[in-house]
Amino acid sequence: MWHIYILRCRDKTFYTGITSNLKRRVKEHNTSNLGAKYTKGRRPVKLAYSSRKKSKSSALKEECRIKKLSRGEKIEIIENKRRP
Repeated sequence: MWHIYILRCRDKTFYTGITSNLKRRVKEHNTSNLGAKYTKGRRPVKLAYSSRKKSKSSALKEECRIKKLSRGEKIEIIENKRRP
């Protein structure tokens, strides 16, 4: 099972990614050098949205789709807890 997730960073920006272990990945973003370079300077980050996919391929496709959305569209996804 793969997770697509959106993090809300301390500076109110969003970071989107995928992982097979959501709890571990969010912890990495907040505490280790294994988190993304983008989130390292924007800690702490909080999980704002997540969705599950059966395959890595489908998770990557959804991640790409979400990354292309405007900030407003991402906020709508987060508030509605729905997939794009």
